Amino acid sequence: MTLLIGALTIGLILSLLALGVFISFRVFSFPDITADGSVTLGASIAAVLLVRGTSPLLATAAGFGGGMLAGATTGILHTKFKINGLLAGILVMTALYSVNLHVMGKSNVPLLSASTLASDAERLAVSLSGGATVLNVFGWDVSPRDAAVLLLVLLMIAAVGAALYAFFRTDLGTAMRATGNNDQMVRALGVNVGNMIILGLAVSNGLIALSGALLAQYQGFADVQMGIGMVVWGLASVIIGEALVGTRQLGLVIVGAVMGSVLFRLLVAIALRAGLNPNDLKLITAAFVFAALVLPDMLGKLRGRA
Repeated sequence: MTLLIGALTIGLILSLLALGVFISFRVFSFPDITADGSVTLGASIAAVLLVRGTSPLLATAAGFGGGMLAGATTGILHTKFKINGLLAGILVMTALYSVNLHVMGKSNVPLLSASTLASDAERLAVSLSGGATVLNVFGWDVSPRDAAVLLLVLLMIAAVGAALYAFFRTDLGTAMRATGNNDQMVRALGVNVGNMIILGLAVSNGLIALSGALLAQYQGFADVQMGIGMVVWGLASVIIGEALVGTRQLGLVIVGAVMGSVLFRLLVAIALRAGLNPNDLKLITAAFVFAALVLPDMLGKLRGRA
């Protein structure tokens, strides 16, 4: 049961990454590789502030702000300096490796003795349960920490998803979506396309960094290598989510991205549980992404022939 709850929690945390990738890849069709560095940036900023005694909420918000700055930098390189979008993301991602090392001062920052959102949620759960060390949830024994963190993350993801949906239905959000669909039409209407891209990438990487900040607090450490391959994870979650909901309707796509992230994490957890060598995890992740990309088209063709 602990493995299942852990997989659900990490899947929900990384759904913020999926939502960020959804904005860059699906809304703007922008190949943003900054995500690999933004995850670690959010984690490193939050970890350093937490070790220094900063409020967990403030530290998490600071991680979000750092990610926004990283995304805005990529957008500025692309729109103001006319650098190819893919190359701009690679440049910022590469620079962030050194930035993250400078922020943390070392390659790894442990949070075992720091007050985090996870530890605060655990204390609240223990207090409400009268000091119980094990909770019975639908017949399963669950630790107060696992149950509290899962509930906290679920509430946060619901709030972020609702806020993102509401934002994209505002005039500004609609202009951003229209920029991704037809930038020439939007430019003819007097909208500054460059500013829309910068803002969109800022929001995208802010969500990705927020995911990193929460992941560090849940795992109990921030590491300079933790962002490697995360953009692939986010893209796979978005693709799986789209296959699950079967539509491009905004609200359902947001829900689908969250579902895709959770399902993807469960698949990885099952593979590890079945005895997969952890060294092969990235290879299996790539295989899952390949399957998510290819299977929908193959199934569609088979239905067409039938």
